[in-house]
Amino acid sequence: MAVDIKVPSVGESISQGTLARWLKPDGAQVRMDEPVFELETEKATTEIAAPATGVLHVTVPEGQTVDIGATVGRIEEGGAPAKSPTKSNEAGATKVAAPPAPPPAHAPAPTVASQPATDSVLSPAARRLVQENGVDAGRVHGTGRGGRVTKEDVLQYLEQKPAAEPASAAAAVPAATPAPQSKERRQRMSAIRARIAERLVQAKNTAAILTTFNEADLSGVMALRAKYKDTFQKKHGVSLGFMSFFVKASIEALKAFPVVNASIEGADIVYHDTYDIGVAVSTEKGLMVPILHDADQLSFAAIEQRIAELAQKARDGKIAVQDLQGGTFTITNGGIFGSMLSTPILNPPQSAILGMHAIQKRPIAVNDQVVIRPMMYLALSYDHRLIDGREAVQFLVRVKECLESPERLLLEV
Repeated sequence: MAVDIKVPSVGESISQGTLARWLKPDGAQVRMDEPVFELETEKATTEIAAPATGVLHVTVPEGQTVDIGATVGRIEEGGAPAKSPTKSNEAGATKVAAPPAPPPAHAPAPTVASQPATDSVLSPAARRLVQENGVDAGRVHGTGRGGRVTKEDVLQYLEQKPAAEPASAAAAVPAATPAPQSKERRQRMSAIRARIAERLVQAKNTAAILTTFNEADLSGVMALRAKYKDTFQKKHGVSLGFMSFFVKASIEALKAFPVVNASIEGADIVYHDTYDIGVAVSTEKGLMVPILHDADQLSFAAIEQRIAELAQKARDGKIAVQDLQGGTFTITNGGIFGSMLSTPILNPPQSAILGMHAIQKRPIAVNDQVVIRPMMYLALSYDHRLIDGREAVQFLVRVKECLESPERLLLEV
């Protein structure tokens, strides 16, 4: 009995995605609930599990756009995995083809029959390499079954490509004018990257974005971390980072200025009574913003543990759509890449985003004395349609106060 493998619903408003890659080859034995392919949508990459145990039969190749509910393969329950080719003897009995005899000593290694490739005989991995490197598929010889070009065939071609023609042949044939080399290469934008681009343009075109700046002396935070980091690590199994302080400071400021935690919906202002803080994470596929739901209910340790868990899932491509939905405010840290100052773009439908930057020791005046302190520039981008400059500036000052006196975060004052 065959069971269809269908593309499941992975979130509201998502109607299609891209079959990024098969995790099991065609003809492989798979178990129920074992991941068999990756579905890439505008929000995340999700592993889709097998609906039954049996032999996998792929019907939709990698890289294809598929609708939610579409059938991309089937599982033959009770089937046997694909076996090696067989041949029949004269009596009609079937037996496994005998392996070829080993070559005699000192004989040259046998060559694998190959044939020029066309796009129809490229494996998905080989097709991707051909497109990324601008290779003429007709020049690659396939050594797979039926002349199919494998990933290894393309890699071997790329390694040998710079090699010159034999000297004798080069001497006999006049040198031809070399064809101009392409100075560009094209790669289709992933669904996630396309969605990020769409949302950024949406934010710029629909919101009146302004940015206000301040700076914070992080001496208190750094002293607190240095004093308790080892004990914190031993007790909670996670490092005490800066992000938990910024999440806590942001929540205190959001409580003081609720409009910064609000959003616009048509002609209405929607005030959110929850503090669902998005923390931007950089991945190979683009920037993702996992959400710390009900972050005001989390301890410093719980915040650090949750951030580490979500960041790892995002980088491994295993983050769930629900982990990316429902944020009311976002924090982004360009400082980990060395950024000194930036103007973050809003994450719609949110109305504000806080930007962290690199910590640098700078001379500042304290009690009329010049001292060296670890300073960070802070940036708050906000939607001026909803948030006035006074509220934005006071919000950022409140964040600064909490960071410069971190005991306030512990005492909630």
